[in-house]
Amino acid sequence: MLRYKRIPLNDGTGTMPAVGFGTLIPDHNATKQAVKTALTAGFRHFDCAERYRNEEAVGGAIRESIAAGTLSRDHLFVTTKLWNTNHRPERVRPAFEESCRRLQVDYIDAYLIHTPFAFLPGDEQDPRDEHGHVIYDRGVKLIDTWRALEELANSGQCRSIGLSDVTLDKLKEIVEAARIKPAIVQVESHPYLPEWEMLDYCRQHGIVLLAFAALGHGMTPNLLEDPVITAIAARLGRTPAQIALAWAAQRGTAFLTTSVTPRRIEQNFDISSLPEDAMRQIREHITTNFRFNRVVETGVPGFIPRVNAEQAAK
Repeated sequence: MLRYKRIPLNDGTGTMPAVGFGTLIPDHNATKQAVKTALTAGFRHFDCAERYRNEEAVGGAIRESIAAGTLSRDHLFVTTKLWNTNHRPERVRPAFEESCRRLQVDYIDAYLIHTPFAFLPGDEQDPRDEHGHVIYDRGVKLIDTWRALEELANSGQCRSIGLSDVTLDKLKEIVEAARIKPAIVQVESHPYLPEWEMLDYCRQHGIVLLAFAALGHGMTPNLLEDPVITAIAARLGRTPAQIALAWAAQRGTAFLTTSVTPRRIEQNFDISSLPEDAMRQIREHITTNFRFNRVVETGVPGFIPRVNAEQAAK
């Protein structure tokens, strides 16, 4: 079944569940409960980040679920990310180990560089100058950070490594220079931003394209109100979200979806294959092209206001 689809990783470490649960949820209690609900619904792939400031809540939910005997660690695929202030090679392993500690796990299934932009090293995640401009770290290159991730991969504590929020050109630079090729690339992708060229390149190199914002960001233009999506949903008796998520998995990408509403979490896991004419209609008849997140341009997350987070998770 599509909801249980797994995608092979090019580093030989195994497979990754195509259906993933994103943990960008501001409130710790809501995070913990949402992760527990997602585990019960069937999600086994969880996407975390140092930047989200809630790895402890995710780790607590996972630990309690394992302690209850409902699953084991090897059933899960846990991803987390290195933040921009830790790009200096000497900062990579300490940051990784802190994420492991907060998540209460002995190993990470995938560790991604959150963005290709290095910020001023330090404890302030969003360093700014007196004019409010981000302070970048010009003393480190992305390939230097990547080499540090390669060392982590050699240690066995980090099973796969990858990139996030990168352009195709930046991805090509790393692939051409890397000793260990990226196994995963996480980028914004949905029917309004299908990233076909990126997906084709990833296919050529055995890289999993992991789509965040797979349902858009609940902003105008609203993907879930698109007439092509809603017509297919009505015809098949599914929600527009189920159509968009099935499209993502069926075309060969993995995806992330986030919600704190139990019913919606269950629905977003409960996806099934679309008929070929529906896949063709989405590709050929949706003409809107829109990027909701500008992080690829600056390294600064352009996420929607927190008050709209639940709307975006629909």
